Amino acid sequence: MDSLYELSSRAIRRLYDARINTPPVLDLDTCFPDGRRFQNAWEVIRGEAMAILEGAQPIPRFHEIMPAQAEISATDGRDWRMFLLRVYGQDIASNQAHCPFLSELLAACPDVLSATLSFLAPHKHIPRHCGPFRGILRYQLNLEAPLADDGRPAAVLWLAGEEHRLGNGEQLLWDDTYPHEVWNHCEQTRIALLLDVHRPGMPLDLRLLSSAVTKGVGMVARWRGYG
Repeated sequence: MDSLYELSSRAIRRLYDARINTPPVLDLDTCFPDGRRFQNAWEVIRGEAMAILEGAQPIPRFHEIMPAQAEISATDGRDWRMFLLRVYGQDIASNQAHCPFLSELLAACPDVLSATLSFLAPHKHIPRHCGPFRGILRYQLNLEAPLADDGRPAAVLWLAGEEHRLGNGEQLLWDDTYPHEVWNHCEQTRIALLLDVHRPGMPLDLRLLSSAVTKGVGMVARWRGYG
């Protein structure tokens, strides 16, 4: 039997889907102009991310942080590791201390709800899935994007029937409620900065609902020890 949470999530999803009709990829300058600030500094952010990857502190697998995500994280014995910096408005100070430059950028960008450094192991596959909530958008900035034998980026984002290959310092603003999956077709780790950001231009009632949902998730994150 479906849980009350699942039923509520589906109801919220239907409400947003009926009112918001935008394509899978959105215009960065219109919907998240602060993304340019992160892209302009991608090499500095990459340096901090590489230090984390090569450092002594453990980087948990996604399903170790969120067991409910095991069906997309723990499927093939290969790692998808996440270094959380902000979780729905809750800053994780102990992690942010390892990347002070990136943390300063985040502090200056209030539209960023969550921020994560994503480390995708060689030959890792993230199965097809959809995000639950259309009130946010996903910003992706690739920091370490190894190349395949044909010279193209080896990591592939399949999004709503279209293939996206982002190189070093390349970015994409997309709606993760569309079906998507990811492959890393090489022998090296792909590193990306993932930000969840407020969707602009929503009607007032959806903005209020979005605020309530994200605050609620943020409270759960704090209760679980984040922030």
